[in-house]
Amino acid sequence: MRVVPRQRLAPRLNLTVLTTIVVVTALDEATKAWARSALRFHPRHVWGPVWLRLQYNSGVSFSFNPSSALVTTVATLAVALVVLVVALRARPGVSSIGFGLLIGGGVANVVDRLTAHPHEVTDFVAVGRFPVFNLADASLSVGFVILAVAAARGVRLLGS
Repeated sequence: MRVVPRQRLAPRLNLTVLTTIVVVTALDEATKAWARSALRFHPRHVWGPVWLRLQYNSGVSFSFNPSSALVTTVATLAVALVVLVVALRARPGVSSIGFGLLIGGGVANVVDRLTAHPHEVTDFVAVGRFPVFNLADASLSVGFVILAVAAARGVRLLGS
């Protein structure tokens, strides 16, 4: 009979990943609620090419694939669930934060799509000719870049 250490049998929750998901989702929802209220009638110039301009997006990040809201929501949830299963095994540190940002951005956009009216994602940050985006989109992008750079540098992203 093989003896397995008790810590390997215990369910492992990566609290950094889970906390990052919750923080990103909460901040994103707060900023979108503010944008729907404050930017309803006119955009605001921030600095140089940066504007805050309310826009709704039926597609995924940065207005790509403006298809059915239901298809987009189901696909996003499926991807987020698969990434979450992997992310819960992430090593502490940079990979946990990267995975948390990635999943948090996806979850935040799904929450917005399901709760906001219209049932589309609220975008409001406009920089030059770049597509209008939100905090969740930025979180997705930063999380992906963190994971890509870490992987390219040979950092082990997942534990055991």
